[in-house]
Amino acid sequence: MIKITSYCLCSFIIGRRAGSAKRISNECFSPTKICCKLFISSTTVVLGANNYRFNLIRSTWAVHAVRNFCKMPSKLKKVCIIGSGNWGSAIAKIIGKNVQKLPQFDNEVTMYVYEEIMNGEKLTEIINETHENVKYLPGHILPENVVAVPDVVDAAKDADFLIFVVPHQFIRTLCSTLLGKIKPTAVGLSLIKGFDQAEGGGIELISHIISRHLKIDCHVLMGANLAGEVANENFCETTIGCRNFRLAQTLKDLIETDYFRVVVVNDEEAVEVCGALKNIVACGAGFVDGLGLGDNTKAAVIRLGLMEMIKFVEIFYPGCKLSTFFESCGVGDLVTTCYGGRNRRVSEAFVKTGKSIKQLEDELLNGQKLQGPFTAEEVNFMSKTKNMQDKFPLFTAIHNICAGKLPAAELINCIRNHPEHM
Repeated sequence: MIKITSYCLCSFIIGRRAGSAKRISNECFSPTKICCKLFISSTTVVLGANNYRFNLIRSTWAVHAVRNFCKMPSKLKKVCIIGSGNWGSAIAKIIGKNVQKLPQFDNEVTMYVYEEIMNGEKLTEIINETHENVKYLPGHILPENVVAVPDVVDAAKDADFLIFVVPHQFIRTLCSTLLGKIKPTAVGLSLIKGFDQAEGGGIELISHIISRHLKIDCHVLMGANLAGEVANENFCETTIGCRNFRLAQTLKDLIETDYFRVVVVNDEEAVEVCGALKNIVACGAGFVDGLGLGDNTKAAVIRLGLMEMIKFVEIFYPGCKLSTFFESCGVGDLVTTCYGGRNRRVSEAFVKTGKSIKQLEDELLNGQKLQGPFTAEEVNFMSKTKNMQDKFPLFTAIHNICAGKLPAAELINCIRNHPEHM
């Protein structure tokens, strides 16, 4: 005998695929307590409960469906991905496949999708019907157990793990919407690379905003992870920052594949700061490319950028470990972003075309926001408040170029006498 709580067998619909069988729980008509027995023969699967009997078509999905049905009262962990851009969709592809192999996780993964209309159809409907995010990750098929949901509360309310992958400027609004609507035991994992401006001035880490607003623990994942390459299943590494060793292993199991390797460190703040600051340096690398200054100059900008990243952490986040900068979240992410990321690409176009950052976002990023200029502005505010701009000449110059206060051609003059050269 297996006790099943709060499920109605009326909703068990013959003919559903195995991937949909877990959705029975969302279709129950009334709370009931059912005792059931499972009988499996060579020709049919029969479920007997409260004097009801259901004959199911003989097939692999039928066996899978009934087994899943009988497992439903166990505390399977549910995952929600909040965000569906190219990176959110790429990570959904990984998580959607992994949960099917992990017995502690529910098969269904919800993905919050900001509703848009594509050729007269809702983006969520396109994703759920074709299993492809045709706007932000075209050409890549998502697992069928990844379900696009246009309402963030509906997507997140039952989740045990909340994966945040949205532009950082929207995180406060999302947290306000979710406050009191999620499980108090939920755990957050932020994949958002950027800072936000703190109330009253200064900067605040995204994971801290999530933790403070939603009153949950939030950890971080950062690394050299260009979304398109991850979706193509090209080998890469990433870094999870998590101080809870047992939870870190669960997060690693949820994320890691044979092509997406995970290293866990307990230096959460340094991991997250690296993920934000490298976007500023990538803008500088893009300016160098746009000016045609060559690889030697670009290497110098990248090195000086790394040194300013380390200096920034030493001043504003004391206690972080130098070794963290040599993980994928640090030098790995810095190098790949300075050669292949959107911040580099748009910054190069900014120099070559003379168009505004906003115009290039619309043309090159489908309207998605570039993180580097906004982060540079926040970091400049921080260093200016503490009268330390002279310690960050590269960051300061990049901010001034993005803000239209300095011609891009002046970038190198601003770093000729860098403190690292003294």
